[in-house]
Amino acid sequence: MLTLLDLKKELKTKASLEKAKILQKFFKTGPGEYGEGDIFLGIMVPDMRRIAIKYKDLKLEDVKKLLCSKIHEERLTAILIMLNKFQDGKDKEKIYNFYFKNIKHINNWDLVDLSADKIVGAYLSDKSKSVLYELARSKSIWEKRISIIATFNFIKNNNFKETLKIAKILLNDEHDLIHKAVGWMLREVGKKDLKTEEKFLKKYYKKMPRVMLRYAIEKFIEKKRKQYLLI
Repeated sequence: MLTLLDLKKELKTKASLEKAKILQKFFKTGPGEYGEGDIFLGIMVPDMRRIAIKYKDLKLEDVKKLLCSKIHEERLTAILIMLNKFQDGKDKEKIYNFYFKNIKHINNWDLVDLSADKIVGAYLSDKSKSVLYELARSKSIWEKRISIIATFNFIKNNNFKETLKIAKILLNDEHDLIHKAVGWMLREVGKKDLKTEEKFLKKYYKKMPRVMLRYAIEKFIEKKRKQYLLI
């Protein structure tokens, strides 16, 4: 039977010191940066995906140990195992609750972006969305990012209400990673329903941080994009 120790050993066989150095800079792990203290082994995501599938039956108590790791790739692999378990459909509520009990360890943008819509959004698709508004008003940048990225699941199903409401809550947020996430979700709304996105933009584009606006209008034709940027 495959164990947590086997998984950790297998991950290390895929490690690269050269890639780790690049990732340490890319994910802003320096003093005072959003990823301060995060440790990277330099493992590529496809390798972690393959390992996560191999270890998808790992017990949740061991997944928790991975998720509590200071090593970024161990946390990401834990997220991928959770996704595999959730998508198997055996106990979605258990995985959703596990996600929230350990939410403080889902603490970088790639961990959020891999999981928020596929676990949180998917689980809440036919349930109350109130928890997303609580996350949107959190002091944690990662909980705020989860709140908006989770709505990607709803956007895919042509439900834009939560995205627009949470985008409004986050309009005045100070962090660049929130600006990018909100702009990205508004852009996804526009791919489904451009009129809905533009209705929101016309009301709020002058208040938006420039990064948020640029992300939101990235797919617009150049003439229209310039009109929004000429504030």
